Amino acid sequence: MIKRIFIIAILIGTAFACKDDFTEQSPIGVLSDEATANETGVNLLLTGAYSALDGVRLNQLGNGFAIAPDNWWADAMSDDAHKGSTDGDQVELFQLETYDIQTSNPYILGKWMSLYAGVNRANAVISLISTIEEGDFSAQLAEARFLRGYFNFELQKMFGNPAYISEENYANVEFNQPNTGDIWAEVGADFQYAIDNLPDAQSEAGRPTSWTAKAFMGKTQLYQSNWAAALTMFQDVINNGPYSLNAEFVDNFNAAGENSAESVFAVQYAADGGQSLNGNQGGTLNFPGGGPINTCCGFFQPSQDLVNTFQTDGSGLPLLDTYNQSDVTNDQLVATDDPFTPHTGPLDPRLDYTVGRRGIDYNGFGVMVGQEWIRSTDADISGPYLAAKNMYQADELDASQGLGAWGQQHSGLNYNIMRYADVLLMAAEAAVETGDLPTALDYVNQVRNRAKNMTYVMNEAGDAPAANYAVEPYGSFPDAAFARQAVRFERRLELGMEGHRLFDLRRWGVSADVLNTYVVNETRTIATLDSKVRTYQSFMDLFPIPITAIDLSGNVLTQNPGY
Repeated sequence: MIKRIFIIAILIGTAFACKDDFTEQSPIGVLSDEATANETGVNLLLTGAYSALDGVRLNQLGNGFAIAPDNWWADAMSDDAHKGSTDGDQVELFQLETYDIQTSNPYILGKWMSLYAGVNRANAVISLISTIEEGDFSAQLAEARFLRGYFNFELQKMFGNPAYISEENYANVEFNQPNTGDIWAEVGADFQYAIDNLPDAQSEAGRPTSWTAKAFMGKTQLYQSNWAAALTMFQDVINNGPYSLNAEFVDNFNAAGENSAESVFAVQYAADGGQSLNGNQGGTLNFPGGGPINTCCGFFQPSQDLVNTFQTDGSGLPLLDTYNQSDVTNDQLVATDDPFTPHTGPLDPRLDYTVGRRGIDYNGFGVMVGQEWIRSTDADISGPYLAAKNMYQADELDASQGLGAWGQQHSGLNYNIMRYADVLLMAAEAAVETGDLPTALDYVNQVRNRAKNMTYVMNEAGDAPAANYAVEPYGSFPDAAFARQAVRFERRLELGMEGHRLFDLRRWGVSADVLNTYVVNETRTIATLDSKVRTYQSFMDLFPIPITAIDLSGNVLTQNPGY
């Protein structure tokens, strides 16, 4: 299985030895051209390309917390989450949360470097295969091109104007390429090759199939507002592919549900016990600052704004326009030993699998006691909530928990880069924009019906639901404006704290309005927030090209506008 062999990538180093005037022998510890020009060499390099998905064994480029594929720190720039911990810990992340976006920020540099490392590892496979005259490497080539397409998609999504590095650039060591515009055509070409050449099924979990490639092609078309093509691609996946929703929402975030029918493409983490090298090292910080198993470090806390979205009306539907007029009851400024009654109004049951809140069971570890499990008890820092989707389930702790050198968490839980609910909601979005409201309604209601019929979090006695849960499907979408709002709202409810929110707001063109309004509303919970946060401006919809990358390119790269 791929998750078990990621560690091989540490040993590979670079694929090709340099020859010079002094010797014709490859240096010790470096693989020669001859050594890699065979099936074993191709497979080793392909494993190295897969290992770049988790981003942790790339010599800790830039910032080791930044390069995880779940993009948790980008969620901390959205209305879904705060950075957590204290304002003075990870100052560079505090700057991002408050929209003080510097071109030298190590989170942005780390992401840039890790994604290009992935591109180059994929290019190493593609380039090597082109030199081998005998044997069939079509399967490996298709996987490498899918991976290159994915890494380039992420670069395009985040930076908008990246440089394109081809296999020819790689082979000729010509990495200083200009950023001359978007690279959507190159991303699409890689995904199309993968569609045409990958099998419909794989024997090893973690490898993409033709259906995986189709789902990512649909997402590529969606990001370009090519609605009709995206809908056609997504409907092929929905109607003919192997995916389905899990009966239980929580199975997308536990060990039991890994590589399930809902998982379209996932990073294959593993907890090996002790110092786990195959765990999610990029998420090291994002566990309760104390809590039921004495974890660290109290980062990545859900916002009050996110929690409020889970309020429903008397008929089980979201409060699309009014969700933030009142707050779900929280324990801000309430001491742990003071009486506390959780919110009694109707709530979408997905809330308590997404957010840990006082008075409600937290992933099977018992009732969350509030500030005692939160690193900072200062009401003016990051609020009273805990992230739940990345946290272990109590009955799977032995299988899921990995540790680092100083006892930090290296979770073995897979991260779903894409899951089937995301496909349904992207298809619903494309359907709205093509005027097919009945199809959009169907796809949204499939997601809502799963929420309705799943097992709810139970009270401490185990004899009743822990809260007043109420969720129902929509009866109709009366017009396109309503449908658009409903689809976008559903994405937040379903995918909150999974690294999608900031990029959704950016591509919808609403980020400035939504985020600046969010800061004002969130100040009801964190009183000094609006005094810390700068105004979000439209140019921030792209990250800056890291100044280090521009300098190292000899100014071949140019900066994005506004920075």
